[in-house]
Amino acid sequence: MTREGAVRTAPAPSSASRTSGGRRGSGRVDVRAWAGGIRFSAFTAIMLGLVVLAVFTLVPTVGTYLGQRQQIAALAHSVQVSEADVATLQQQKDRWNDPAYVTSQARERLYYVRPGEVVYLVDNDLPATAMPPTQAAVSAQVQETRTDWMAQLVRSVAGAGLAQTAAVPPAAPAG
Repeated sequence: MTREGAVRTAPAPSSASRTSGGRRGSGRVDVRAWAGGIRFSAFTAIMLGLVVLAVFTLVPTVGTYLGQRQQIAALAHSVQVSEADVATLQQQKDRWNDPAYVTSQARERLYYVRPGEVVYLVDNDLPATAMPPTQAAVSAQVQETRTDWMAQLVRSVAGAGLAQTAAVPPAAPAG
């Protein structure tokens, strides 16, 4: 037997077998012809049942596994944050063992001073709106004022003096 004799060629399908073999002229699949070609046996039913059972068994365990992996990742991150906090606290503890740091903290926080030192405490309690705005740049040109500043000063002082006396009611006579 030669190789040519061993090769078999399938007969070309006719146009009648193409349209009735599962496809119709519109390109849709004929479901009845397709479903009729499927053969169910007891083995197929058992295997299909095992696949469904495996899916129902594995889906909850996979969900549990993924949830536990997320918890492990969250706990690992929490451990890293805690380790960073411990390292920061250890550095702070080491700083408090330094006498110079203790002295500086006592001066800064508790306002301790050495004997003979004078402390000036500046209280900056002005709100941000009451702070003066930044000063504008000084002009290189000389400008002339339109009003007489001396007359304006006298008017301001006289107005303040008269307003003060007008605001005080006259004393009632006793008796």
